[in-house]
Amino acid sequence: MADDSSDEDVDVQNGFLEELEIFLPGDSESDNSDSAAEIVQESDEEQHNAINFDPALPTQHQYLGEEMDEFSGRTYYEPGSNIVLPLLMLPGLVLVPGQTLPLHLFQPQSVAMMKNIVEKDRTFGLVNARYGSSQNQLLAAIGTTVEIFSMKEEADAGICTLRIKAMGRQRFRIKELRRQVDGILQATVHILPEISLLSHPEGSLWSCYHKFGCQATTDGALEKPYQVSMGKNRLGKTKYQKVAISLSSWPRWVYELYNPFVLMELIKKELKSWSETLRIDNVPKAPTDFSFWVAANMPLDDNLRLQILSINCPTQRLRRELEIVRKCSVLCCRECETKVVDKNDLFSMSLDGPLGAYVNPNGWVHETLTFYRATSVRLRGRPTAENSWFPGYAWTIAECGQCGNHLGWRFTSVKRGLNPSKFWGLTRASLRPTLVYEEESDPENKRTPAASPSP
Repeated sequence: MADDSSDEDVDVQNGFLEELEIFLPGDSESDNSDSAAEIVQESDEEQHNAINFDPALPTQHQYLGEEMDEFSGRTYYEPGSNIVLPLLMLPGLVLVPGQTLPLHLFQPQSVAMMKNIVEKDRTFGLVNARYGSSQNQLLAAIGTTVEIFSMKEEADAGICTLRIKAMGRQRFRIKELRRQVDGILQATVHILPEISLLSHPEGSLWSCYHKFGCQATTDGALEKPYQVSMGKNRLGKTKYQKVAISLSSWPRWVYELYNPFVLMELIKKELKSWSETLRIDNVPKAPTDFSFWVAANMPLDDNLRLQILSINCPTQRLRRELEIVRKCSVLCCRECETKVVDKNDLFSMSLDGPLGAYVNPNGWVHETLTFYRATSVRLRGRPTAENSWFPGYAWTIAECGQCGNHLGWRFTSVKRGLNPSKFWGLTRASLRPTLVYEEESDPENKRTPAASPSP
């Protein structure tokens, strides 16, 4: 995959990927078709039929090659501990725990660093980097530990390259930075804890009657004031925790505001209202993992995602995500704020969800969201299926029709019978969500803020 970012030198990964060239698909075929750019204003209705594409294919990242060396085991750092990690810095990428990260490395420093990491505990730190200039780098304070689980080493014309599959593990906050003589950045980081809060008051006054355990029920309703939903049991039935809230001054809905399982169901309901084809069947069941899944798959900009990652409590994280999901309406071009896609056109082409991180042959990692339709988009170059992230589809570079900002790609099927026959893969970094408040849409009626589930 390629994007249309000109041939300027980009100091990616803090000098690890020097002079990175991002070229047009026509460059590899000696056919630059810049003058034949096509403005697309889609008004035709895409048939949202059942997707017959294998959603497991994008998760395998087959474009990285086959016969990769697999690693087993997992490195876990004690929450609250301080450790030293080598850092990798990437612009436009904010990795979330549980999210897969593909890498294609060829700069000698980055290759040497990764080989050394594999020989140790296979773990490094990833942080978001923003570039004002080649000398002025802004580094996010929040990052994620990344563990390598698959790697392939190749040599081409005497140049060693690495193809890597890794996964985000734990959140951290940078405490201290230092650069080694070989140029590699080392950081002392604080592993952030996950603080779970009870959905009901804790203390000596309450402990005598609120810890009665969970029980399975068959009616599936919260009719009794002393029961709080705690998710599903193995039989698929709702289980409840007894809470003697009838003895308190607070009504039942107050407790549900801080019940992570209630918040999870509200978020799922909101996502289903976006699109019936949005795949949320395989989402994690635990509140912490689910909160990370939502953060990894919602169309957020870097600031919102970093804000969510800085929250140490899964319940508070879910409350913030519910607020954003309820407010999100459309996504605009980050540069000129032209409307590009509507939230209702978001869908899942992958088992991981509607967003996935993919890497092109030049080492540039793109977090890509899939949509049925897009507007005000200009196509550049000829379709090609080479190095396609979605097997069976050819890609064409997509730019903003107003400002020319690189947005992503349009994918069209090259195999008969594939559905959808076309879709858009737009990068998270190129889009900005437009958040609409209920008060703004209905100023005469003062409603409950979107952050709070209705009683």
